[in-house]
Amino acid sequence: MTEDAGREWPRLEPIRTGIRGRCPRCGKGHLFHGFLKLRSHCESCGLSYDFADPADGPAFFVICFGCVPSVIFALMLQILYDPPFWVHLFTTLPILLLTCVLPLRPLKGWLVCSQFFYKAREGRLAAPWTPFAGGAEVPAPTRFLDR
Repeated sequence: MTEDAGREWPRLEPIRTGIRGRCPRCGKGHLFHGFLKLRSHCESCGLSYDFADPADGPAFFVICFGCVPSVIFALMLQILYDPPFWVHLFTTLPILLLTCVLPLRPLKGWLVCSQFFYKAREGRLAAPWTPFAGGAEVPAPTRFLDR
């Protein structure tokens, strides 16, 4: 625990802190150690990143919004123009790398910061909902044919 344990923290928007790879609580510390590996805690405010589990979320978004259009581009280029292989090396490969690798870090940061901002936790079983909870008397069931 740091000396800032009882301090009030500003509400920082996940999109602003996440895409920059900053701590979701203070906005100053770093989120990553390396390209995609999360740090254990913030070096500025001491927030533990144990809550963070973006799982396959960043990869899913990259596949949907980056890989699919890039592969469609490559296929259309091949079908329409039938270029030699080296054209794909200089066009398709850079496009695939730019649209598939570069967005991973900002997307992962955004998802981690969103988990903190919205207090996302692992799902738990809850008690079943009852419409007359709180002491109200439950009306007796009526049957349609009992008239």
